[in-house]
Amino acid sequence: MGVRGRSGGEIVRTTRADDFKQFAAGRTNPLFRSACLLTSGDTHLAEDLVQETLGRMYALWGRVARIDNPAGYAQTVLVRTFLTHRRRRSATERPVEAIPEAVLHSADDPALRVALLAALGRLAPKDRAVVVLRYWEDRSIEETAEAMQCSPAAVRTRSVRALAKLREQLGGAFAEFADH
Repeated sequence: MGVRGRSGGEIVRTTRADDFKQFAAGRTNPLFRSACLLTSGDTHLAEDLVQETLGRMYALWGRVARIDNPAGYAQTVLVRTFLTHRRRRSATERPVEAIPEAVLHSADDPALRVALLAALGRLAPKDRAVVVLRYWEDRSIEETAEAMQCSPAAVRTRSVRALAKLREQLGGAFAEFADH
């Protein structure tokens, strides 16, 4: 139980469920955005991953006081859930859509987003996770390595290779978007 504050002179105690509801309400959208990137825009799978992540977080919620950064830990759980999902045999089927031939260069262009998500989707799951954590979530190499349960050297290697694959897939017209 936690203490939220005073209400008319009384201390209002919150339950574990209330504390978790507040956490989940604040983290659902950021988790969903990351999940969409990890799944290359598959919003249905992203919702499933977020739901599974929040379920796992709820199971740990009594011990979460020992976790320094619950929001960061939730991102780690999301990435691990994604990687576990990708290892399952049933997760290998993936519908493929054609990339539009003519793509504009505006960052707000929907066709550009589709092309970027498609290119991200063609990366191996671990490469995709590195790109999302390092460049979307702006995590350090060490934080990314911890989330992915690998060495910092492996993260650096995957980052370089994943960005090279993105540059190759996107071609010269999109090179400026893959140079970050």
